[in-house]
Amino acid sequence: MKKLFLQIKHITKNYYDGRRVLKKALQGISLDLYQGEVLGLLGVNGAGKTTLVSILATLHPPTTGEILWNGASIYDALLPFRSVVGYCPQHPNIEKDFSLGENLVISGQCYGLSKKEAEERKKELAKDFNLEPYLDANIDQVSGGYKQRFLIARALMHRPHLVILDEPTVGLDSHIRRELWDVISSLRKQGITVVLTTHYLDEAEKLSDRICLIHEGLVRIIDTPENLKKQHQKNSLEEVFLKFVDDPNAEIFSGEA
Repeated sequence: MKKLFLQIKHITKNYYDGRRVLKKALQGISLDLYQGEVLGLLGVNGAGKTTLVSILATLHPPTTGEILWNGASIYDALLPFRSVVGYCPQHPNIEKDFSLGENLVISGQCYGLSKKEAEERKKELAKDFNLEPYLDANIDQVSGGYKQRFLIARALMHRPHLVILDEPTVGLDSHIRRELWDVISSLRKQGITVVLTTHYLDEAEKLSDRICLIHEGLVRIIDTPENLKKQHQKNSLEEVFLKFVDDPNAEIFSGEA
């Protein structure tokens, strides 16, 4: 049985226009994350996926609810928690005035690595991600696939225990996507917990130990891809998802598995 890593309890997120609630993005999300698992976070556009992962990455606070790490609130130990989280955003935020290598070193130093440690970690990750020929290049000088390799490598500079990947393969060619699948699978083998948001259902089915389906800011179901296919008598996760899209309020999708 895998070790419990993080507990997400009754998280809500409201956006306001003055005092008026403009949007209820999350309406009471509860789920557990386990060490060394890949959790696929699925949902239609606007379901709340990116809002949830931005809260997990501590970019935004929840309106209400709690996130527990080692049995205590992450907000009581925010800096230590941030030191174990790596975040690969949906929209790249890369400093263009520095080379890829310089960006990696600066990121490592921001997480407390010495210059020497950051340089050593940069070389290690550059080798692992085939970035060595591009360390002196600007981010605009490399392909989309290598941009994503760089973003994941940057998220790993400080050896995090949790890596959040928000749409990491969107817009990439199929063969590049599959290369990044190998990267994500290797994270699991290292015992790293991965939260993966994606619109590619084949990707979620291939990589995820469990699927969390979110609709209108609520968790509809959490289960393994195999169990979901078996329960709903479908041949693929995509068919299960399309069934949900056709009837998102079906009773069979309510609750947590």
